[in-house]
Amino acid sequence: MVNSILNGKRILAVDDEPDVLETLEDLLEDYEGLILDQATDYETGYHLLRSWTYDAVILDIMGVRGFDLLSASVHLGFPTVMLTAHALSSEALKQSFEMGARAYVPKEKMMDIPDFLEDVLSLEHGGSVKQTFQRLGGFFNKKFGSKWMEDERSFWEKVQSGSYLPDPVILKK
Repeated sequence: MVNSILNGKRILAVDDEPDVLETLEDLLEDYEGLILDQATDYETGYHLLRSWTYDAVILDIMGVRGFDLLSASVHLGFPTVMLTAHALSSEALKQSFEMGARAYVPKEKMMDIPDFLEDVLSLEHGGSVKQTFQRLGGFFNKKFGSKWMEDERSFWEKVQSGSYLPDPVILKK
């Protein structure tokens, strides 16, 4: 067994691709006492979000209304990681961070999901976002082009430095 902050945690993963959920299950199976709840659609994912307290949530963007689930997850106070392939864009990356995601992981980097989850659970919000960029900055530059941050330089500088925090969530009655 692996000695990790992930031991004994409850995590929700929502993705419309069962093979992705199976891979996540395989990647997390060695963590003692870790419970991985899974959903393949928005309705089930939303129901689970409202039914349990999660230490972390992993969300796909496409196919499961990932941004809607991200909003619910952040409102409930659950640290959330976006895991995506089809919505891999600088716009989706920015929207994820603006909405309160703590990490944004391309599915082709899914094998590193335990490391991202450990960051999300052990670092403050800005620190986990900064760590995402330390791990994936070169990947993003390669995918999006070397000048992808120029239009919103101040936003991305805050993100990279760990000083960016999304606006507080205000719940309405």
